[in-house]
Order: sequence, then structure tokens, then C-alpha cells
Amino acid sequence: MGKDHSQAAKELPPEPFEAGQSRVGETLLAGAPLPRHVAIIMDGNGRWARDRGLARIDGHHEGAKSVRKVVRAARAIGIEALTLYAFSEQNWDRPPDEVEALMELLYRYVLEERAEIMDNEIRLTAIGELDRLPQFVREPLDQLMADSADNDEMILCLALSYGGREDLAASMRAIARKVQTGEIQPTRVDERMITEHLSTSYLPPVDLLIRTSGEQRVSNFLLWELAYAELLFVDTMWPDFRKPHLLDAIRAYQQRERRFGRLSAAHAAD
Repeated sequence: MGKDHSQAAKELPPEPFEAGQSRVGETLLAGAPLPRHVAIIMDGNGRWARDRGLARIDGHHEGAKSVRKVVRAARAIGIEALTLYAFSEQNWDRPPDEVEALMELLYRYVLEERAEIMDNEIRLTAIGELDRLPQFVREPLDQLMADSADNDEMILCLALSYGGREDLAASMRAIARKVQTGEIQPTRVDERMITEHLSTSYLPPVDLLIRTSGEQRVSNFLLWELAYAELLFVDTMWPDFRKPHLLDAIRAYQQRERRFGRLSAAHAAD
């Protein structure tokens, strides 16, 4: 990510970005590292709507507003990559009218956010079985991904028709084909090679996973990539999740000691 992240993002206050402080007027921990890659399971749209006597699609519409707010905040803070679990492989089994409404929301998001994505030098990418998306969604999505490919302020990755197990299986098949043709030897297959064959190979390792709505599971999301991520489960429903909630999550991340299987500094000193 080659550009200076002190550049003001669109529709955000223009004041300089001080170390340890976000442009939205809230403080992070000075001197503590930011997560390079934040992944979010955006959960609770349906329950949010049900609790208010609304249709499920109303929850999805409100959740789309949270996407817009969180992407803006992540860009302003200086997050390098943000991956959003927008539609899982298993979501195709939902009622057809809900699936159709979700595809329409995705179509509208790609069109309506195009200018902001381009103006803020955000690179849009997507992972998952994209061939399953309807053509009216796929065409503008492909176009925006192509047009934003050289943007280098932040990567926004949408997980669409995505499943972690499915992605791992595809990686294994790709490696197996290379073994079969003699391109690689079985003894060369290691963690790095598996990572390089995943759809997320261009993204930095996930540092922080956030799941909203109080559920405490990963739901087939980035199973390989979450190996050493910090997991944070929050009670807030996704339609209510906004910039302050993201900053709270990042502050919680900054207070954790990441050991990657090693001893903590205190134990190492003993």
C-alpha cells in the first residue's frame, strides 16, 4: 500500500490524521499497532428487523448503510484490507425472494458506491463462487473490480457465494493437478503453497475477525486465514454497527498480546 494514509478520505473531516487518533474524532491507543486486515461477519440483519416488526429485507437495507459507514471509517483509520462476509455459499438455500432482494442490494451497492470507491483509491475485490451471481450483478461488479485494480489506499474484499471449506477444497484440487502433471512434487506441498492457492492469496493475514449479533462461531468463513487472528464477538446487530463500534473493536485488538504460539513477554522473562 504505497500511498500516504494521511490523505483525507471523501466526506471525512479534513484535519490531519494524528498517530493513535482516527479522523472521526475518536482515539485509538497511541503507539499500538493497527490490524492490517480486518474481517467482519455481518450478522443480525434478520433479527434486527424482526425485533422491530419489519420484514427481513428491511434489515438488509439498514445493514447496507452499516457497510457504507464501516468502509469509510476503515479507510480513514488506515486499515490496509477489509473483508466483509456478504453472502455465503450456504445463503443460496434461503427463500428465493430474499436471495433476489440481496442480489438487488449488491447491484445497487456496486453502482452507488462506485464514485466513492474510486475517489478514495479503494481497490474492490471479491472472493467466492462468483459465477453463481446473476449476470446483472456480475457485470458491474467485474467492471468496478477492473477499474479499481490499481487503487492502493485500501482493499475492500467482498466474500460472495463464499465458503471457507469450498475455497480450501479448490486449493487442494489446484495443487493436486500440479502434482499429477509433475509440476510440483508432493513433498513440496506446505502451508505457504496452500495459502498461495487460496482465493485470498493477495491479502495480508487476517489480524482481527469481528462477528456481530452475539453469535460466537466463524460459519465457514476464512477457515485457513483465521488461524492466528484475534476473534471478537460483539452483541451489536449489524444494522446498528457503525464507526464507534469499529473503533471499539480495534481498541480491544490493540490491548491484546499476540503470541502466535510463543510465550508472552512476561513468561519469557521468567
